[in-house]
Amino acid sequence: MGAMLRFKKETGKEVTEITTDNFSDLCTYLYCCVASASAADKVPFDMPLMDFADALSAEDMENWAKAMQAGAAKNGEAEKKR
Repeated sequence: MGAMLRFKKETGKEVTEITTDNFSDLCTYLYCCVASASAADKVPFDMPLMDFADALSAEDMENWAKAMQAGAAKNGEAEKKR
């Protein structure tokens, strides 16, 4: 949940507004996910967004986007079974 709130604070948008062709939003959301996971695990994460983006490769983003889509599809199937 923290990642969604961080994304809203960073961009002014809801995560439901992210589209797969908007690299900036995807990168920002990934950053927010890492920041929230780090906070939850009490692991320091003080990397600014731009440094985070500079450290990512296109392959990193593609793999993460595919994993997110697969997770969303899996969740959709689970909802249909309920």
